[in-house]
Amino acid sequence: MPDEPHTQIQRIQLPSPATPGSRAPTKTRGRTPSASTDSPGPVAGVWLTRLLVVGLVLAAVNLRPAITSLGALLEEVRDGLHMSGSVAGVLTSVPPFCFALFGFAAPRLARRFGPGAVVCAGMAAIAAGLLIRPFAGGTAGFLAASALALMGIAVGNVLMPVIVKRYFPARVGTMTGLYSMALALGTAVAAAVTVPMTEALGGSWRTGLGVWAVLAALAVVPWLGLVRDRGGAASASRSPSPDLPAPASAPASASVPASVSASASVSASASEFSELRLVRSRTAWGLACFFGLQATGAYIIMGWMPQIFRDAGISAGTAGLLLAVIMVMGVPLAFVIPRVAARMKNQGPIVIALGLCGLGAYAGLYVAPAEGAWVWAVLLGISGCSFPLALTMIGMRSRTGAGVVRLSAFAQSTGYLISIPGPLLVGVLYQHTGGPGLPIALMAMFLLPQMVAGVMAGRDRTIEDEARMRD
Repeated sequence: MPDEPHTQIQRIQLPSPATPGSRAPTKTRGRTPSASTDSPGPVAGVWLTRLLVVGLVLAAVNLRPAITSLGALLEEVRDGLHMSGSVAGVLTSVPPFCFALFGFAAPRLARRFGPGAVVCAGMAAIAAGLLIRPFAGGTAGFLAASALALMGIAVGNVLMPVIVKRYFPARVGTMTGLYSMALALGTAVAAAVTVPMTEALGGSWRTGLGVWAVLAALAVVPWLGLVRDRGGAASASRSPSPDLPAPASAPASASVPASVSASASVSASASEFSELRLVRSRTAWGLACFFGLQATGAYIIMGWMPQIFRDAGISAGTAGLLLAVIMVMGVPLAFVIPRVAARMKNQGPIVIALGLCGLGAYAGLYVAPAEGAWVWAVLLGISGCSFPLALTMIGMRSRTGAGVVRLSAFAQSTGYLISIPGPLLVGVLYQHTGGPGLPIALMAMFLLPQMVAGVMAGRDRTIEDEARMRD
């Protein structure tokens, strides 16, 4: 039975070159695979694979500039829109709120329209939101346009692991590392160049924020090609049970037309997974808490760390560069850590190591924020690689594509709900204490339960295994 998917592929490909328009048998254990839709030729498969890689990279690059560009100019935005510290805290809490709200809807939208179409629409929403946001007028309009951009980011957050699991099942670690590296690069570039670019464009924070819409518009282009591909992303997502074999059992050459090799294993895994209740899974909750707590730290850093450095006497441009250092550390490490984690049965040691780096950084920021700023930035950047680690564990904690869809939506959406109060609380503390001391202590405290949850999520088990243990 484990070889049945490969046997199925051979049956579909049996027609000779003399009959290129012939179809596979219409009855194969109750399924009706179509050679014209489920088995694209080698050229089409290579083209779609390359388009997927380009689309993944461009989408990942656009998943954070909306946030880090705002962090670099937060003081100017607050002055321009007359925001208090508490309102600014609300503004920095909007990203996780939108990610939680729209992340829950992403799997349903992907089943209805196809993941390619949903990600394409998400990139368009990011471009529109970033273009409208600086010129919307007033705090309410700014928040509404930000929510539009963050809605697009939310569906991208949830669907990236799903697309990787579906179309690169034998290369989950490598592809997760690739788009995590691209995400870190986009985050770092936005943090580093927003302030000098704003000055070069005339000094208006509105122009400095709005220019990032151009990058988001570029990301729409490759996904337009994937929307038209009904034999790939869209058709696979529309199938009743879009399960895939686990990465360990997938052929090394698996790529875009993986829906054919998956069809023979759908029935058994779908019936097994239909009984699963993620809310009863300790692994799922561990992942959700780990994801939420690392997101709490990430959005506090992206929203408030430049301000913390500026309060320590560091210039605005240098504070932006320090935030860029924090983010750029994720470029090489986001590629390395997922690959290392994918080879380990238990990812707990990586969780602990990253957490200790963060604790060291916050201790240094509390004692000598300006003197050791570059060292603290490097340590925070290493600690921030909990994000690609969390994404990798999401792909590893389920044996099927359908499991990853649900686990990704649950862990990310629940996690972002958990992360909402953190940035808001930092804003309140800033307003009432007038300094970064208590916010820094709070950020350090968040790392302790994050390490506990990460160790729980990193255990060598899957959500399907836990479901069977309860039966």
